[in-house]
Amino acid sequence: MRITYIHQYFKTPGMAGGTRSYEFARRLVERGHEVHMITGAPDGHPAGISTEAGIVVHWLPVPYRNAMSYRRRIGAFLGFVVRSALVSGRLPHDLVFATSTPLTVAIPGAWAARRRRVPMVLEVRDVWPELPIAMGALRSPASRWAARRLEAWAYHRAARVIALSPGMADSIRRRFAGIPVTVVPNSCDRDLFAGADRAGEALRRTTPWLGDRPLVLYAGTLGLVNGVDYLVRMAARLAETDPDVRVVIIGDGRMRDDVRRLAAELGVLDRSLFLLGPVPKSEVVAYFGACDLSVSVTVDVPELANNSANKVFDGFAAGRPVAVNHGGWLADLITESGAGLVLPPGDPVGAAAATAAFLRDRPACEAARAAAARLARERFDRDRVFQDFERVLTEAYRESGTCSGAGRTAASSSRIHINRAS
Repeated sequence: MRITYIHQYFKTPGMAGGTRSYEFARRLVERGHEVHMITGAPDGHPAGISTEAGIVVHWLPVPYRNAMSYRRRIGAFLGFVVRSALVSGRLPHDLVFATSTPLTVAIPGAWAARRRRVPMVLEVRDVWPELPIAMGALRSPASRWAARRLEAWAYHRAARVIALSPGMADSIRRRFAGIPVTVVPNSCDRDLFAGADRAGEALRRTTPWLGDRPLVLYAGTLGLVNGVDYLVRMAARLAETDPDVRVVIIGDGRMRDDVRRLAAELGVLDRSLFLLGPVPKSEVVAYFGACDLSVSVTVDVPELANNSANKVFDGFAAGRPVAVNHGGWLADLITESGAGLVLPPGDPVGAAAATAAFLRDRPACEAARAAAARLARERFDRDRVFQDFERVLTEAYRESGTCSGAGRTAASSSRIHINRAS
């Protein structure tokens, strides 16, 4: 198939951020598909066209940062809609794949699909607009009405919908009966993290403030929804009860300055808590390999329970216990598998006590490591999850009735490969 893949925040392993789209797109190329990725050029990256692992990447001059205000983000979303529609509309393709957030990517996706009379597959990474409404980003009745209309419009123009968690899929099915939804969760790059133990040991040897002390790691966005101040307050409590524990926060975002300010006020900045800048995916492996507990936190908003955070699956891939401070499918998964612990939402003092008790219990830590590695291997291996992803695209293409001769051969080859792998 010739696939136009639209993702406003596409990242390569040399960049900081999630690489799901890169990993799936390069696997599509390896299977014989042609992939054109349309994305916004991050800060410092030139606009233009490049080839990354066989993927033709169209970098558009549409700046976006998590630190932007809601108003500027909306402007970036709309700017990307216009530019990506112009580029995607000119490309020949057999299928269009658009991944949110933001859901506005469905607009150029549907436009490009309609121009060539091919199907669009839409991927939903957050339940939108439920989440921005819950977070206060969409306050006026008019903006909420428009967002809900966009959501309904997008789903009804998709041949298939991919959701990143069971909760997201259930929400879509409940509100839009008849929409074909498949769960394809985030996954674990076991090859990338295969050397995590060795890299972690090297990092400990060359980092005086770490050494052999227990390490709690947060590697991700420092945005409003993440609520990383929870970790700062937890670190302050740990500094009193277990002063050897080190907390490392890696990333950038709108709340970074606030996180730094709070850590300084509580007396833990550069003492027991260390705030580092964004680290490329290829380099963050060492921090996961060094950590004793990887943490994913959010603000205490029920709509966030359906999230499918990359950092959770990176922890599993490194064979490290994972802690979350919310309910939902990830909390259930961790509890049932024994791959970590669930921290109390809104209670960083209680979280500090639970974390300290876990870190002191070496048999529990080792058992959680084994359970995390087992999840990465048996349930969330990237190659295993990719098979489900490619099958959704192949079925949408086949069912559209627009297959050309060459395209039909590619689709058939993909199905044969999937069936053999199963």
